[in-house]
Amino acid sequence: MTTQTAPEIKLTSFSHGGGCGCKIAPGVLADILRKSSGFPVPKELMVGIETSDDAAVYKLNEEQALIATTDFFMPIVDDPYDFGRIAATNAISDVYAMGGTPIMALALVGMPINQLPIDVIGKIIQGGESICAEAGIPIAGGHTIDSVEPIYGLVVMGLVHPSKVKRNADAKAGDKLILGKPLGVGILSAALKKNALDDAGYRAMIDNTTKLNKPGKALSDMRGVHALTDVTGFGLLGHLLELARGARLSARLNMSQIPLLPEVHELAGQGYVTGASGRNWAGYGQDVRLADEITATQKALLTDPQTSGGLLVSCEESVVPDVLALFQREGFGHAAVIGEMLAGPARVEVER
Repeated sequence: MTTQTAPEIKLTSFSHGGGCGCKIAPGVLADILRKSSGFPVPKELMVGIETSDDAAVYKLNEEQALIATTDFFMPIVDDPYDFGRIAATNAISDVYAMGGTPIMALALVGMPINQLPIDVIGKIIQGGESICAEAGIPIAGGHTIDSVEPIYGLVVMGLVHPSKVKRNADAKAGDKLILGKPLGVGILSAALKKNALDDAGYRAMIDNTTKLNKPGKALSDMRGVHALTDVTGFGLLGHLLELARGARLSARLNMSQIPLLPEVHELAGQGYVTGASGRNWAGYGQDVRLADEITATQKALLTDPQTSGGLLVSCEESVVPDVLALFQREGFGHAAVIGEMLAGPARVEVER
C-alpha cells in the first residue's frame, strides 16, 4: 500500500483514463485517418500526417523550419502540480523528437470549474509553467473551457534547420535502436490508482515523466543518426512499428536489453496493467512476432502506454557510443541499445 498522504482532491477520480493511456486506440485511429478526405499539401510542408510522425514541420526558408505539435490529456496522478509538469514535459517532447528547439507554447486548459477549486487548477497551470521555464520557453497564450473532465496540455512551437529534421521514417537497415528512458509508466499509474504504489515507485514515475528529452536537439546534429521518435501512448511496440512502416523495414528487439523502471515487472505480473495496453495489442499485434519465450508480463510491458516516454533513436552502429555518451551526459542513465533495423517486411520481432 502507498504511504503517500492522499490529497483532498483526487484528480484521477474525475477522468476515465489518464496520461497518454487516453489516446484513441491505434486501430481505431488508423480507420479514422484512412477515411479522412485528402487535401492539397504545400511543398513547404516537410512532415505531415503521412507517417504518423511526432509533429508537423513547415519549411520557412533555407535556414529554418517551424515545428508545430500539440498534446493534452486527463490526469495520470492526483497531485495537480505534478500533473501539470508531466503534461507539459510530454507535449514539449515532440519538438525534441523532431530534432528541434522549442521556442514557445500555448496552454490548453479544460476544467470542471464547479467541481475543482481554483487553487487546484492554478497548481496544474503552475506545474506546466515550471517545465516550460526549464525548457527556456514562455507560455504565450492559450485557451480555456469548462469541461466535464480535467484536461491540460500545450501547443508547442519549435525551430530546426531543414536539413536536420529527424523524421520517424528515415531508419536504415543495419541501424541500432537506442531507447532513452525505461518503460513502465503505465504499469506504475495502474498501481497508483489501486493504492499499490509505494513512495519510491511514485518518485520514480514522476522523475521519469518530468525529464525533458533535451538530447533530441543534439541528436539532430549527429551524422549517422537517421530516425528519431518518442515512445508514448502506443507503447514501445506501437511507436517502433510506425518507424518500421515509414522506413519499410523490419525491427528486431531484444527483450533482455530493454530498460525498465523499478518494480514494474513484478507489478505487471500482479495484474497492474492499463486497459490501453490491451487496446494497443489489438490494434497492431498482427504485425508483431513474439518469440515463444516472451511471457504475458513482458508483452504487457512492450505495449504499456508511456506518458512522456523516452526518445527512440535509429542510428549507425559507428555512432552508438556517441549517442549513449550524450544520453549519459544529459542524465539519462538507463539509455540502452535494445535492437536493430533489418531488411524485410514492416513488422517487429521480439527475441528474449
